[in-house]
Amino acid sequence: MHFELSSLGAWTPERTFTVERERIQAYAAATNETDASFLAGDVAPPVFAIVPVWETIHEATHDVVPEEARPTVVHGEQDMFLHEPLVPGMEVAARSAVVGVHPRSSGTTVVIKIETRADGRLLSEQYATEFYRGVVAEEGGGEPAPDHRLPEGLGEPAATVEETIDENQTYRYAEASGDHFPIHLDPEFAQKVGLPGIIVHGMCTMAFTARAAAQAGEGRVKRIAVRFSRPIRPGDRLTTRLWRLEPGVLAYEATDGAGELVIRDGRAELG
Repeated sequence: MHFELSSLGAWTPERTFTVERERIQAYAAATNETDASFLAGDVAPPVFAIVPVWETIHEATHDVVPEEARPTVVHGEQDMFLHEPLVPGMEVAARSAVVGVHPRSSGTTVVIKIETRADGRLLSEQYATEFYRGVVAEEGGGEPAPDHRLPEGLGEPAATVEETIDENQTYRYAEASGDHFPIHLDPEFAQKVGLPGIIVHGMCTMAFTARAAAQAGEGRVKRIAVRFSRPIRPGDRLTTRLWRLEPGVLAYEATDGAGELVIRDGRAELG
């Protein structure tokens, strides 16, 4: 299938987002945060960085991905480099560009780069990787996403964090994040597309693991990267196992209540 490689690297128009205390508080509550500064809305949790950029990600793929491929998409990976935390009153300018298209035997990977700035300062760089199942591009090109694979031979984890996903987690997260995709909210729709029922947003699951990394490490989360392996459902148990690679750097993975990997190749850098 034809993916438009001539549009690689073309940035979307900037979208402006005002960071509001109430929006931070809602996001913190929707992801079961425990940090008092997040719950008070004084500073945003790390994964909140997805909120100002969500619409630009979809805009970036418009001229690259063929329309008939869109129903096959899943969120494969997310990698956030967080240079400065978001705080109330910030006016954030966000933009995105598809920077890579990579055909595989089972589908096509599309890499989207996202930037946010405030007053000219670079606040964050993110890479969202989408996978189009069963749709193989006739040719590929551009950049891969940054590597964050777990090293081999890690041994026993240095820390393990267990949490339960609330039964109403997806509804709360949808309101706080603006992601109202029906697989997270409508059981009948989810079953029609082959799921056992509604599933938790990948970014919500990522927020849980970012909190686990912050609890296991020291300092502010400056990078958080994951590969989404399989969905987890409301009411399930999420277990995050973390390994210390070096001071301030953690590798991790997360499993559901059945022991199946939900997130693999997790990496957190704190400082």
